[in-house]
Amino acid sequence: MDARDWGKFLLPYEQAVEELKVKFKILRSELRSRDEYAPIEFVTGRVKKISSILEKAKRLSIPMEKIESVEDIAGIRIMCQFVEDIHRVAELLRQRQDLVVLYEKDYITNYKDSGYRSFHIIVEYPVQTAIGLKKVLAEIQIRTLAMNFWATIEHSLNYKYKEALPEEVRNRLRNAAQAAFILDKEMSNIREDIVEAQKSFEDSSVLVHKVLNGIQELYFFYRVREAAQYQMRFNEAWEENNLYEIKDLHKEIQISIQRAKKGGQ
Repeated sequence: MDARDWGKFLLPYEQAVEELKVKFKILRSELRSRDEYAPIEFVTGRVKKISSILEKAKRLSIPMEKIESVEDIAGIRIMCQFVEDIHRVAELLRQRQDLVVLYEKDYITNYKDSGYRSFHIIVEYPVQTAIGLKKVLAEIQIRTLAMNFWATIEHSLNYKYKEALPEEVRNRLRNAAQAAFILDKEMSNIREDIVEAQKSFEDSSVLVHKVLNGIQELYFFYRVREAAQYQMRFNEAWEENNLYEIKDLHKEIQISIQRAKKGGQ
């Protein structure tokens, strides 16, 4: 396969990665818009480099004519805050109709000897190309931020030592993996407090955004004096961290906007 053939071969995988990233980001936004807890922190994706595809095919004794059987040419990584979120995301993926879950690898319950922890789902994803429907394999990795930090470091070290890590480095990595596991466990223990604090902060941010947008809208309707008064009240409430006053302001501003739209005073 020459460079041009590789380019054509990888196109459906590139399309799959971009589409899946968008879909999972939309899923996150949709859950939040429904005031539900979103277990997805953020999503990344990549198409495996040609050299890496060839190395893996060689390691697994996969001939070139069956190179499509390499499962992780298209890779998606979903990051979560808590270990419990990983299982929730996995369940959401199993329920989807736009992909087929082929099998799963639970490296959280059955973590690797190196200390690696992650949840992998191998899926078949249909891509609509210019020449018709193409089903490609993709690997979706679901892990916590702590797991991802550790795995990124391990990957870099394996690249440096060409998969032959010195025993001292291996031991330190195992210790680091255990530390990451303890961190995830502690975060799970105070999960409710963390989620409540984050939701409170997000609700406050949304409210402030609505108030400031409302003030701008009053300026649009030439209610300059009214808008300026609301701005002064908001500034005072913000300085005093008075969320109740900001909530009252939001209600008053909405009433003023409705009057302005009707042309009232």
